[in-house]
Amino acid sequence: MQWRLMSLLLMLAPVTNLVAADNSVDEFQLKNGLKLLVKQDHRAPVVVSQIWYKVGSAYEHDGITGLSHVLEHMMFKGTERFGPGQFNRIISENGGQDNAFTSHDYTAYFQMLEKSRLSVSFEMEADRMRNLMLANPKFSEKSAEEFKKELEVVKEERRMRTEDNPRALTSEQFNSVAYSNSSYKHPIIGWMSDLDVMSVDDLRQWYQRWYAPNNATLVVVGDVQPKEVYALAEKYFGAIAPQPIQAVKPRTEIPQIGLREMHVRAPAQVPYLLMGYKTPVLKTLKKEDQWEAYALEVLAGVLGGSRTSRLDRILVRDKQIAVSTDVEYNMGSWQADMLLIDATPANGKTVDEVRQAVGEQVTALKNELIKPDELDRIKAQVVAHDVYQKDSSFYQGMELGIYETVGLGYKQAAEYLPRVRAVTAEQVQQVARKYLNEDQLTVAILDPQKVTIRARPRALNSEHHH
Repeated sequence: MQWRLMSLLLMLAPVTNLVAADNSVDEFQLKNGLKLLVKQDHRAPVVVSQIWYKVGSAYEHDGITGLSHVLEHMMFKGTERFGPGQFNRIISENGGQDNAFTSHDYTAYFQMLEKSRLSVSFEMEADRMRNLMLANPKFSEKSAEEFKKELEVVKEERRMRTEDNPRALTSEQFNSVAYSNSSYKHPIIGWMSDLDVMSVDDLRQWYQRWYAPNNATLVVVGDVQPKEVYALAEKYFGAIAPQPIQAVKPRTEIPQIGLREMHVRAPAQVPYLLMGYKTPVLKTLKKEDQWEAYALEVLAGVLGGSRTSRLDRILVRDKQIAVSTDVEYNMGSWQADMLLIDATPANGKTVDEVRQAVGEQVTALKNELIKPDELDRIKAQVVAHDVYQKDSSFYQGMELGIYETVGLGYKQAAEYLPRVRAVTAEQVQQVARKYLNEDQLTVAILDPQKVTIRARPRALNSEHHH
């Protein structure tokens, strides 16, 4: 419920015993602008290192969509010191794991290692921050070849995960209609027409523009001593020169002034309903109004996210109108976002019946205060979910990295649990009445067409390097 990207990435991270880790964070700033956040967690002799760049698909515009994600792939294609594929191989030889992900709001690279191997990660990550073969004229021919190959990999990834996946395709079409001028309307992986005309020079310019120490945050969580980590960061990253980072123009979505509805006709077995209400997030709210984001977080928990949530309990189990429902709200976005509700009708039931049933539950939230026992139960589930995730060093780093990179500041992460616990039934009703209105609603309906032979692998929620 809280951040689906986090839930997905947690599957990659080892989980240790449920014991509270040290919540304090040591913050350092190198002279070149690189911010370093270190959180000690001494439960196991391991360390998670993540480097976050303030660039993602939301920084792109028409004609260059997909650049951030393709660049993430190219970051594994080598520098003069460490050739193509060597980054993965060296991390693996040192007993570690590494990967990367691109979202609308950021691009991040991470390694999980035994604590004494942190320097291995830092040395290579610092090298590829400014020294990719991509940016070195000496390797222009080789870079062009690697880019051409990798672009085909990304195109095939797009075909498999989006174009051949009816729900992912519906979601992509939905975003392009729901948003008018927000850059969240662009798919992370990019439009195929933009991938077709992308050049290695486009990537080179994007890399040189955004990949710099003063546009990055280095997050380290694990069995480490903060001063030692700072000394390592200074050793490997300290000599990298800062770059002029051009401020991004605000991408403020214009107000929606009426219901938007669309149908997607695609090969599929079953129909699918996707609804999205425009909502603010922490970053777009004034400090005194940020309670709204936490109330929306609880509201999302009331509607979906567990077997005891209303949509699952009433639509799936009691009335058997739907076979599945889900609710998602991302309060940690960089720009205004949506509260999303999706559902798959049960056999013999229609999308219209499911849509009407969802609408009844939304109306009930506006008209009736949540009873204290339900509110307490939902808040306990939201809190438990967060506490469980914090058991992972990886998640602890994710949380710090996201808050810092979207411009909230990592310290605000500590406010999550107390602010959720403080949400009242009246506040949930207030945000339901204010934001869950038809004028701010976009609806997408997947109309199944005859299925073709081509396989359709399950889509992921974020784009990963493999």
